[in-house]
Amino acid sequence: MMKPSNISISAVKLPQDLDDFKMLVQEYLQEFGMDLTFQNVDDELANPMRKYGPPHGIMLVARDEHGTALGCVAVHPFGGPGCCEMKRLYVRPESRGLKLGVLLVKEIIQYSEKLGYSSMVLDTLDTLLPAVRLYKSFGFKTTEPYYHNPIPNVVYMRLEMSK
Repeated sequence: MMKPSNISISAVKLPQDLDDFKMLVQEYLQEFGMDLTFQNVDDELANPMRKYGPPHGIMLVARDEHGTALGCVAVHPFGGPGCCEMKRLYVRPESRGLKLGVLLVKEIIQYSEKLGYSSMVLDTLDTLLPAVRLYKSFGFKTTEPYYHNPIPNVVYMRLEMSK
């Protein structure tokens, strides 16, 4: 089993990084089998930089020592000044149990603070108990819906970050 010291997390900068991010998001969509057309996911996959790119957003990819993409996460501005939304946290099934989710969430929060955000929102499903526990471990609290999501069992969460 890999150790976290053999894992690197970096911002998407190179074309290969972008391709890996898109591949991971496609795997995420296939695994969970959700219809996310209401989130314009096709446009998002066609040009992720438009939604998650600098200067107000960021995409991160976790890799092993061989450069294989293991997981991803992104953030973009959402809902007014100082607020961002975490999206597309995903770890490949064969890489789960390595605490990659913890590492990715920690990194995306740190990057978001550097970008000047003071709060972060996200949505997840109540059936994804490990994800809900992970978010709560970072201080996320359930909150009112911040947009309409037609998928049942959605949990909306918010984190007030240090300023």
